[in-house]
Formats: sequence, C-alpha cells, structure tokens
Amino acid sequence: MKAKIDQFIEALEHRTGIPGAVEHFLNEEIPASSGWHQVFGSVAMFLIMIQFFTGIMLAFNYAPTPGQAYDSLRYILTEVTAGRLMRGLHHWGASMIIVIVVLHMVQVFLWGAYKKPREGTWIVGVVLLLVTLAYGLTGYLLAWDNRAYWGTVVATQIGATVPLAGPYVSRLLASTGDIGVVTFARFYGLHVLLLPPATMLLIGLHLVLVRRHGVAPTVGDELKPKKQFYPEQVFKDTVAIFIAFAILFTLAISVRVPLERMADPTDTTYIPRPEWYFLFLFQMLKVFEGPLEVVGTVILPTVAILALILTPFVDRSKLVRVRQRTLAMGVVVLAAIGWGGLTLAAIRSTPPQTAAASIDFSGPVQWMQLKPAELSGIHYYKQENCGACHNVTQGGEAKAGPTLLNTGRRHDAAWLVQHFKAPQTLNPGSAMTPVNLNAAQLNDLAAAMLAMTTDNGDLISTTPAFAADGAALYQKTFCGSCHMVNGVGGKLGPVLNGLATRRTEAWTIDHFVNPQKVSPGTPMPAYKFSGQEMQDMVAYLFTLPDKAPAQ
Repeated sequence: MKAKIDQFIEALEHRTGIPGAVEHFLNEEIPASSGWHQVFGSVAMFLIMIQFFTGIMLAFNYAPTPGQAYDSLRYILTEVTAGRLMRGLHHWGASMIIVIVVLHMVQVFLWGAYKKPREGTWIVGVVLLLVTLAYGLTGYLLAWDNRAYWGTVVATQIGATVPLAGPYVSRLLASTGDIGVVTFARFYGLHVLLLPPATMLLIGLHLVLVRRHGVAPTVGDELKPKKQFYPEQVFKDTVAIFIAFAILFTLAISVRVPLERMADPTDTTYIPRPEWYFLFLFQMLKVFEGPLEVVGTVILPTVAILALILTPFVDRSKLVRVRQRTLAMGVVVLAAIGWGGLTLAAIRSTPPQTAAASIDFSGPVQWMQLKPAELSGIHYYKQENCGACHNVTQGGEAKAGPTLLNTGRRHDAAWLVQHFKAPQTLNPGSAMTPVNLNAAQLNDLAAAMLAMTTDNGDLISTTPAFAADGAALYQKTFCGSCHMVNGVGGKLGPVLNGLATRRTEAWTIDHFVNPQKVSPGTPMPAYKFSGQEMQDMVAYLFTLPDKAPAQ
C-alpha cells in the first residue's frame, strides 16, 4: 500500500509539482524567536477564506437589485438551510478580519519588521488593510435596509467633501442625488467583482515578499540556529485559527445580525450609524464642523494612511528589541486612545432606538399583518397567562389544555367567547376558570385564537409586547371607528397604514395630546395617555405596513 501511495505522490510531483511545493513550504526555515506573536497573518488568511466561502453561499440566493436584495436576504435568513449561519459568519467575519489585520500590523510595527528590506511587504499590508475596510464600506449597502441605506448616505457625503476630487467620487459612486439602482450596482460590483481578485493578487504578492525576505528575526537572533515552519509554528498557527473560528462561530449562532425595515429614502428622521470600525470617522463630523469638516473626514485620515505607508522610509534607525521601542509603543497607545475614544464617544452619543426601529425583520413578522383586534387579543392572551395551560404550536411540553393551533377549524368566534365566559357549559368537567374580561376584550381574544394557523408561525412568541399592548389600547379607545388599519375600520379619518412614511413620531404624539394644534378643525379628541401608553401606541402605529395586506 505504501508503495502505491509513494508511486501516486511521485506521479503527482512529476506532473504538477504540488507535493514538492507543499514540502518546501512546510520546511521553510524561520527564526528561532518565531512564535505566538506571529500567528495573526495565518488567522487573517483563514478569515478571508471564510469570507469568500460564505459570500459565495449567500450569492447563490441573493438578488443584486434594490428591493429584491432585501427580499432575497429575508428569504436567506428565514427559508434557506443554514442561511442565518452563513450571514452571521459573513457579518462577524468582516469585523474579525479588521481586528486581526490591525493586530497583525501592530505586531509588525512594534517589532520593527517593516525595516529594510521589508518595506514592500509593509506597504502591501497597508493596502490590504484599506481593501478590508473597502469590503466593509461596499458590503454595508447590500442588505438594503434603513440602517444600510442611511449609513451609506453618510459615507457618500463624506466622499463628496474630498477637495477637488469630491464631484468625481460622487459621480463614480453614482451618489450625486439619491442612492438608487446605479449606486447599488456599483457598490455590488466593487464588493463582488473588483475587491476579491484585488485581494487575491495582494495576498499573493504579500506571501511572495514574505518568502523572499523571510520572517524578521529579533535582535540577537540572527546567529541562533533556525527552525522549520513545520511542526512547531504550524501547530501554533492551527491553534490560533481554531480559537478564532470558535469565537466567530459562537458569534454567528448566538448574536443575531439585525435586519431593519426596507430602505426608505423618505425617512429623514432616521439617525444613521455606520459599522463600529467607521464610527471614529462618523464622530469626526462632530469634532470638525462646518468648513473644518473636511479636516476630520478627509485630511486627517489621508495623513494617517500616508504616515503608515512612509513609516519604513522615515524610521531608518537600527533595529532594537521590542521592549526598547518606546516611541513605537507610544504611537500605538496614542492611536488606540484616539480611535477608541472617538468610537466610544460615537456610541455614547447614539440616541436610544425607538421600539419601531428595533424590529428585527430577519425573523417572523406575520404579526404586522394582523388586524387590530387580533393583535389586541394576543395582549389579553399574555395578560391572562393562557400559555400556562395551552400550547400554540405542535410539539413542546404537554400541558393541561389542548393545543390552540388551527382553532378556527374547530370553533367559531361565538363558541370561543361563550367558552371563555363559562367553560363548564361547553366542556363539562373542564379545569379552565372563566376569563375575567369584558365583551369587547373577549371578542379580541377570540379573534387572536382564530388567527393562529400553520402559515403564520408562532404569533404569541414573535409579537413584540409593545405592538400587542399598543393594539389593545387602539381597540380600547375605539380608534378603529374613524381610522382603517390593515383593511378594517372606519373611513372618517385617514388610513393609518404607512403612517411612518408621512409623519414623525413627535408629530404623532402632539396630535394625540392636542389634535387641534397640529390639525385645526379635526374631530379627533385629545387623549391623556400615560408615558408608557403613548410609547406603545405610537410604536404600534409606526410598525404598520405601508399597504394593507390583501384580504
């Protein structure tokens, strides 16, 4: 058997040279001082491979046009096997790559490994860092939700402030007006068609330079016997890669990547926030305001990039041990304080997210299609703790009462209301106690029971509390006698579907408190809601779909 394996390897070597290349790679000599501090390059390479793989997996079901992109992403997250995992790996992998690449560059900078003859290796690394950030910028828009849209608006506006080149940057990104189909297509093209081959080319060049000049030894290590890359350093790189992937996989399965409402260019009240690694640049807009804005968003970042590129040519001093490189350590500490401080300031200045904006559209949102009475009934279902005795889906822990799924196939609303009032009359011997609600509330509870089918998922667990509470208040105050929601209600007042696209939350609150002030002559009375009631009501109204669902 061994002879056949050797014969196969010999034939493969003769025809491809792969076995010899692998052997040469593994037997490469590295300095005796090489160790754990040099694992970041291998981890970064692995994470880039993960990004390529998960990007390809997502592309199989992704439609690269606005609107369809959003729907296809929801399809990936809710229907495709392992779709949520792939997106989680891709999303968190993008952040981890930036962290690892920065750590790798910090390690190279502190050890002085950029000095002659490794200037080219360092410059290629700087360009790879910029390409990594470009992935984050161009990929941000592809979800086509409100967060992505308005974050990209800020980014393109910053690009437009570049002296002299601003108009050309805007024209290149097709962002001279609103962000639309052309902008989306160019961001997608950059993210999928241009950056990947550029990345592979730069990585190949980086590896060639590393192999040509070797791993930089520490001072005094030049005369020590060298060691082979395999097995010691291979083992350390493998352990580091395993730890990185364990962290990435844990984030992907335990921290849900939110998907907000589909991008709405008319929602001028939305407060944009970029990804965390661009928050420092976003905060610069507040530090340098007005005419000085270009200093913080363009000039200082450009100076920082030029400083990184020119570092090997400015620092031509003799290489010393890392503990003696106090200036380099000071530069790293100051850069960390500056980046971290601006990022923290941006996070702290972020206003609290409204309940309506916090909805995660990557999960079931069938509750948004419910009529007010049905949604109100979910409020009373939770209030009366019906879940203690009933399941609403098949399976799960056995409970005293029957499963309520598809109740409408067995009973009508009149039977359910009577059952709520006097369980013993319809089911002699039932352990259920009468439900202590008034007639209108019982009707809402029955409506919720009839709405539960196998097609709309687990409405009880997926409906946000604010939506059910707001709908209950909507019903209690008889708003439906004048307004229509999801196809039901009166026609005296305007239809409330799509209210979020026409009004702000502040205006809506003022309208409840003093209708005559904001709408003179309106027959609507003033409402004295408590703070929580007002918050629930407005949040519910602002989650209504733009159009009523088909009846």
